[in-house]
Amino acid sequence: MISRATFPAAARLLRPTEFAAGLAGRRVARGAYFVVTTARPAPAEDGTTPKPIARLGLIIAKRFAQRASTRNALKRVLREAFRARRSELEAADYVVRLHRRIEPCSLTALKSAARLEADTHFARAIAKT
Repeated sequence: MISRATFPAAARLLRPTEFAAGLAGRRVARGAYFVVTTARPAPAEDGTTPKPIARLGLIIAKRFAQRASTRNALKRVLREAFRARRSELEAADYVVRLHRRIEPCSLTALKSAARLEADTHFARAIAKT
């Protein structure tokens, strides 16, 4: 049976502590728009260890992408790129952060550039494992 490439809620970073741990981890890649860091998931507050899966957290700051439509488009593209490669990635927490201002351009061109960069970063993360 072929496994489906889904993006369940369990594969998302939700708490500030999870994001902080992911940002404190090692940097996997840096490109024109994004920085990707990764860290092993920490034990939960109740002492249990989380399920070993790849999880994603996104930080798309308003100061770098003023328009909500731009931020939402970038998040959709990044989630889709992660979803497609999630089964190949090492079980860890991945935080993707926008690190530079988005220059005015069409959303189509931005999404194409963002997808290309995201695919490159996730491929690099797979190769480092």
